[in-house]
Amino acid sequence: MESLLVPTFIVALAEIGDKTQLLALLLAARYRRPWPIIWGIVVATLANHFAAAAVGSWVASALSQVTLSWLLAAAFLAVAGWTLIPDKLEEDEAARGRRFGPFIATLIAFFLAEMGDKTQVATVMLAAQYPDLVMVILGTTLGMLLANVPVVLAGNFAADRLPLTLIRRVAAAGFVALSLYAAYQALKLGGLGA
Repeated sequence: MESLLVPTFIVALAEIGDKTQLLALLLAARYRRPWPIIWGIVVATLANHFAAAAVGSWVASALSQVTLSWLLAAAFLAVAGWTLIPDKLEEDEAARGRRFGPFIATLIAFFLAEMGDKTQVATVMLAAQYPDLVMVILGTTLGMLLANVPVVLAGNFAADRLPLTLIRRVAAAGFVALSLYAAYQALKLGGLGA
């Protein structure tokens, strides 16, 4: 259950104020059809996070537990810092798929916007940390939906009233906690050597 709940919580927090949340807001304003947009987010996130989780699982199998734990500790710490930096939506990301309907436009835009994004990187790391790949993918996808569906449904109303700085700090603290836990696991497993 931890393989589902931790990724859900971490990604939901990290996603608030993220560029894909801004993209969801833009798509909702442009198309005014929430359900095709929501389904586009679901499909794009499942595809993107499946690939990210597969990479994370492969990395976990290729490295020793101690090396993996130290790598995770450093990566979670880096993502904690990254989380504190507000995202901005680039105009070309918003324009992708404009000639298609809301589902295809959302699918293309979300899949591409997530490439190299902090939630995709977090998915790689979470899949390396937790053995249940399916639960990690479901958790990170659920986290994306928890952050983005209210924006699609409520539009600008919800996004303008959220304390984004506080939410980014809480998400960063969650990544720091994961970093400390991974460092603890590395020390418990064998110290500083691989």
